[in-house]
Amino acid sequence: MKRTLVIVASAALLVVLAALCISPRQFVPRALGANTLPDKISDKDFWHLVDTMSEPGGYFRSDNLLSNEDTFQFVIPTLERRLPDGGVYLGVGPDQNFTYIEALQPRMAFVVDIRRQNMLEHLMYKALLELSPDRVDFLSRLFSRQAPVDLSADATADELFRAYGDVEPSGSLFRRNLQTLTDRLVTLHGFTLSQDDLNSIEYVYRAFYSSGPDLRYSFPRGGFGGGPRGFPSYSELMLATDQGGTNHSYLASDHNFQILRSYELNNLLVPLTGDFGGDKALKAVGRYIADHGATLTLFYTSNVEQYLFQSDDEWRNFYANLSTLPVAPSSTLLRSYFNMGGGFRAPQVMGFGFPSRSVMLMDSIPDLLKAVHDGRVRSYYDVIERSR
Repeated sequence: MKRTLVIVASAALLVVLAALCISPRQFVPRALGANTLPDKISDKDFWHLVDTMSEPGGYFRSDNLLSNEDTFQFVIPTLERRLPDGGVYLGVGPDQNFTYIEALQPRMAFVVDIRRQNMLEHLMYKALLELSPDRVDFLSRLFSRQAPVDLSADATADELFRAYGDVEPSGSLFRRNLQTLTDRLVTLHGFTLSQDDLNSIEYVYRAFYSSGPDLRYSFPRGGFGGGPRGFPSYSELMLATDQGGTNHSYLASDHNFQILRSYELNNLLVPLTGDFGGDKALKAVGRYIADHGATLTLFYTSNVEQYLFQSDDEWRNFYANLSTLPVAPSSTLLRSYFNMGGGFRAPQVMGFGFPSRSVMLMDSIPDLLKAVHDGRVRSYYDVIERSR
């Protein structure tokens, strides 16, 4: 009788957990060294991942061509100490992911964003990084400006941007570079891009050509008109540091740049179109990670949760999707919180020392999923309050 009751109780518990779909998937590797994530992916397999894992593109209210998080490097030293080597990085948005990837050096990285334009922007970056042997050449291609003479590949980031700040954009370089990067994506790699895709890449590339190092998140509307609450420029983001004064950006040194470039050359940074609350992209990433005996190391979500909590279904769907990703006790979710003035502030934010626009907050993924499962997460403010 006791055995029957235990079996019935256990079965009932499993039914309840399955119905909630919010319990963390604590992943146990098959065996020591069983991580089979590839060191390199073929062009054919790379595009198969992009094509089959992606969802139809969705709407976001801004182009978001670069980050608006001015303190995004502050958390890097803590993440370097906390996170184990290897594993998979998952992120959202444009090139702030590059700095996290270069600093943390996961075995593989995925970037999932609801905007197809973001995926295409990453393909633009991919072509430019592959084509550029060093940072001097990369910035020349990115901004369609002639490389300044006598600028060394070992120049500091500050020297790079001071030099490029005096160079005018070149229409002929823009047209030639656009054709070169398009040929690399379509002809060399064989990626199947529609005319609309190519038009979108041109639109993004033209923004970098038009604004140069002063490009901001709000292109072409100009942010808040400068001042401490204005959006940071591309150059300001690349010159940012952690709280100890160390610049971790992918343009801080040639060493950092070459690390990032190796991910692109080996097709190990896979950009996808997907909704965090959707039914495909995040689950597909989870299956890929599990199939290769790996775990998710870091999930950088920016402030996407802020928008997901505007719909009762969306945030629940997101955490259900999150629960399908293979995680370890150290797996971390990294979110940003914005100081918009006069609104809610988490206790950790209150002592941060604004006028910084944003603060990065860490959360344990297993602990977060348990909190959701237990009903302790009901609003966006709940997840901000529990962050560290």
